[in-house]
Amino acid sequence: MHRAVYAASNETKGSMSASEPPKFDEMHAPDGSVREAYRGYQEWLSQQDESWMRHKTKEAESFFRKTGITFNVYGDDDAEERLIPFDMVPRIISGSEWRRLSKGIEQRVRALNAFMHDLYHRQEIIRSGRLPERLFRNNSAWLPQMVGFTPPGGVYTHITGIDLVRTGPDDFMVLEDNARTPSGVSYMLENRETMMAMFPELFSKVKVFPVSDYPRRLAKSLAACAPERTRGKPTIAVLTPGVYNSAYYEHAFLADQMGAELVEGSDLRVVDGRVQMRTTVGYRPVDVLYRRVDDEYLDPLTFNKDSVLGIPGIMDVYRAGRITIANAPGTGVADDKAIYSFMPEIIEFYTGEKVLLPNVDTWRCADPDSLKYVLDNLEELVVKEVHGSGGYGMLIGPTSSKKEIKTFRAKLAADPENYIAQPTLALSTCPIFTKKGLAPRHVDLRPFVLCSPDGVDITPGGLTRVALKQGSLVVNSSQGGGTKDSWVLDD
Repeated sequence: MHRAVYAASNETKGSMSASEPPKFDEMHAPDGSVREAYRGYQEWLSQQDESWMRHKTKEAESFFRKTGITFNVYGDDDAEERLIPFDMVPRIISGSEWRRLSKGIEQRVRALNAFMHDLYHRQEIIRSGRLPERLFRNNSAWLPQMVGFTPPGGVYTHITGIDLVRTGPDDFMVLEDNARTPSGVSYMLENRETMMAMFPELFSKVKVFPVSDYPRRLAKSLAACAPERTRGKPTIAVLTPGVYNSAYYEHAFLADQMGAELVEGSDLRVVDGRVQMRTTVGYRPVDVLYRRVDDEYLDPLTFNKDSVLGIPGIMDVYRAGRITIANAPGTGVADDKAIYSFMPEIIEFYTGEKVLLPNVDTWRCADPDSLKYVLDNLEELVVKEVHGSGGYGMLIGPTSSKKEIKTFRAKLAADPENYIAQPTLALSTCPIFTKKGLAPRHVDLRPFVLCSPDGVDITPGGLTRVALKQGSLVVNSSQGGGTKDSWVLDD
């Protein structure tokens, strides 16, 4: 039987410019040896037949298609349901690395929750001069309707996704925070289920922390945030915009896995001061609503009057303490990339501790000196809209044309407050399985964090997104990226 030779690929080395910093390969050391975390996997992989592995790749794609693991891309004239490409080489993190990461993630989420409470109450961080008032005064994600109100259990960020990047053995950094409606957890779960179905013997050889209990932990965490007057077991529902939403699969998946109800706005109404859902035996109160609908569509009586996705009057019920909305309305402020640039100050202000997980260096274009630097160095920087997401509205200087840079220069000059800039990082790489064998590709990691009055719960691993195109730094599925199973070793 022919055995495939799996080793570090030279695919990207030939195209690396002299000025480009070396990339950290998470599987292979510079001398080609396999790093400790990957040794068990490499030993198994070296014994597999290459043609059989290719067959498994097709098998995984077929599984994802049959299961319906798809997403939609908005703004595409040929929009259709697409598969998110899945790569079957896992991204592996050692237990000691994960323990360090967990401490930094927990510190950040606790600070984000404290920041949200302060921003809607005394605004001590503004009074102290540590954060400019303009960052929320002109921010559409900041909701005056939340001022003076504390959500049940004091929790704002019930579910948070913290996007991490790596540039070296001990160099992890936070790229952005996702505190509004973080998505992708269903892919984390399905990636693991697919790997275990295809390679059950591999999980006997390599001990990996499980992730399959995430829905149970999510349900438990949400139930702990139920209003004080809840009697008996809280009723949890997942509010979806409907089947045409890009993340509908995830909404339905999580509701099913949690044993919760999947509802649309038309299924809910305010009855006797409670938000209630329509059932075959009449209306039944909902205690916790895990909403996947943006703030502006949540209540047409409070926000967008034309919304047909929300529930008229739900904000009145919420402010009366009769329902929990997760995540709390107004948490989108934390997703703002200008706010992100102040996270080191925010963490120190609310925890009194030094930051354990640093930010990526960031220039705030609202600052004249920073703007000048950015305009002078556009060819070398990544520029992002402060409210942008999904890889849209950004410029990657080193891979952009002169025309694209010229266009972005005009945008920056016209509205500098709308942009931040960061260095083009040498993101770490993990191998993917290609027609020519293993080849390195850039990755990031989105751990999912649950927060309740009972504490902070971090699922070991998270969603690894991978840029499938050689040399690409954009990992978003909407921009051609894929996903991997993320392993945290039980060592």
